[in-house]
Amino acid sequence: MKRLEDFPDAHLRIFQRPPVDPDGQIQDVYLIGICGTGMGSLAGLFHEAGFHVRGSDAATWPPMSDRLAAMQIPVQEGYAAENLDPQPDVVVVGNACTPTHPEAARAREEGWPQLSLPEAVSEFFIRDRRSLVVAGTHGKTTTTSLLAHVFRSAGRDPGFLVGGVMNNGNVSYAVGSGPHFIIEGDEYDTAYFDKRPKFLHYKPRTGIVTSVEFDHADIYASMDDYREAFGAFAAQIPEDGLLVLCADDPEVAALTTKTKGRVSTYGLERSDVNVTAVRISTGSDGQRFDLMVDDVVQGRVWLPLSGQHNLLNALAVATVALDEGLDIHELTEGFGTFQGIQRRQQIRGEAGGVIVVDDFAHHPTAVRATVQAAAERWPSRRVVAVFEPRSNSSRRKVFEEGYATAFDQAGAVFLSRPPFRHNDRPEDFMDVDAVIDRIRQRRIPADSAEGAELLLPLILEEMRPGDVALIMSNGGFGGIHDKLLRSLEAQD
Repeated sequence: MKRLEDFPDAHLRIFQRPPVDPDGQIQDVYLIGICGTGMGSLAGLFHEAGFHVRGSDAATWPPMSDRLAAMQIPVQEGYAAENLDPQPDVVVVGNACTPTHPEAARAREEGWPQLSLPEAVSEFFIRDRRSLVVAGTHGKTTTTSLLAHVFRSAGRDPGFLVGGVMNNGNVSYAVGSGPHFIIEGDEYDTAYFDKRPKFLHYKPRTGIVTSVEFDHADIYASMDDYREAFGAFAAQIPEDGLLVLCADDPEVAALTTKTKGRVSTYGLERSDVNVTAVRISTGSDGQRFDLMVDDVVQGRVWLPLSGQHNLLNALAVATVALDEGLDIHELTEGFGTFQGIQRRQQIRGEAGGVIVVDDFAHHPTAVRATVQAAAERWPSRRVVAVFEPRSNSSRRKVFEEGYATAFDQAGAVFLSRPPFRHNDRPEDFMDVDAVIDRIRQRRIPADSAEGAELLLPLILEEMRPGDVALIMSNGGFGGIHDKLLRSLEAQD
């Protein structure tokens, strides 16, 4: 078997082209894995910039398949070497591809130019713009979306790429005409031929780090390994750039020594931060607070999002926006008109007196914060948490203890038993029974079943009018949201 270093470096042929190629030399772009959230949004960026775009995926599914169809982007269902005919000008290789992937292998063996998703974004859309990169274990998508919305609301017309769909305009990307490009900086690896974190490609002029907590156990061997990635990100900030750090997180605060750029801190737990919130009040419509910068109150702010984690996300956005020249009035207008993100505390419907909520949370800390936010948002309702540990990392034994305490503010808990996959190791695999037992020891009713179909009867037996069904997964979870709503309607 060939080793990775035996493969030719076709992927290193980076194009020095403007976002729209005036000479027509780059016209046809092919994306492998085009229905993924990131790749589908990149396809939209290329389409908006005037390129001919096509691609493939193992299967096509809404909503991304519908969005690609609306742009008239051809999508091949299933992977095959001949899908690339006629030869594209550039092939963008998704990070789910292996060296033996039929389309990636053909592009490599033919010597055709290849790029990873981060390389493509960097070379075609960031280039010499002011890159604002949001990194961190938690809160990246919400923070990036809120930052992009604030800049758009203020008329700055930034380019942006977000790992979720914003309810404002139902968008996840834009080429933009302004000087800024705002992007979610993922720490996951780039491609089979590039094991660096994605965020190291984005040339940050300003970087945000929201949190650093061990994650992606499938690619990071240890906390030291994970920590090193964020240190490398901090080191990329130039001397005239800005690194924005959540000082409430000791791991994040330690990055102060890793950068040569300016540092600004935000938080709620320390008195020595640059940006904080005081006089905080919460309600069903979000939270209000006084924004304080360097011990001076700038104004009263309404944030239509629940949870302390979202308040911290907003402080990060305020720090960057004010540093980039927006004023407090533009900031408060942007915050107040933000409609949130799909799959982040998104109400899917109400039936039988039960509110059904969808959320992307899958790490124990994110699950805990999401349950807390739901409890704050609906203080008079019982939160019934339904969780699918689906990602490669979330199914790991290392997170058992974290999940055991993540549901403390829930009135009942249901876990979907993850199937054992070919890349799972028995010694690293989560023991769902152990997690359920620990939750019950904390006097919270808990149960589990394999998948949505078997979970649904258990959930229906538990639900009663006035409850909130909080469903958390980073996948579709077998369509359990709509199935639950239909069943509740039938019961009603």
